[in-house]
Amino acid sequence: QLQLVESGGGLVQPGGSLRLSCAVFGFTLDYYSIGWFRQAPGKEREGVSCISSGGNTNYADSVKGRFTISRDNGKNTVYLQMNSLKSEDTAIYYCAAFWAYGRRWCTRASNEYDYWGQGTQVTVSS
Repeated sequence: QLQLVESGGGLVQPGGSLRLSCAVFGFTLDYYSIGWFRQAPGKEREGVSCISSGGNTNYADSVKGRFTISRDNGKNTVYLQMNSLKSEDTAIYYCAAFWAYGRRWCTRASNEYDYWGQGTQVTVSS
């Protein structure tokens, strides 16, 4: 059974950092694109970042220069390093995956993704 499990969320002060992890079970990462999404109360889900099977990345303008996505296929895990956090980054963060063999680029469009984790809460507050 395909499963994604997020971890690493928590409470952090503005300007601080967190690293989220997305561990995948039941399949190997090699041919999957992985995306990170977030949803704040009362707001629509937002595609934050994605990484293709070949390692190409894409970021929302709101996080460019602050967030970095990476993957370790050997550990079957994708990471989201979040620096210089702001209060507006507060949300539940989800990772998601879709089969992407032969696709060079990833996408932040949520309707492309077939498998989703349960989410991890990130709260940025003083």
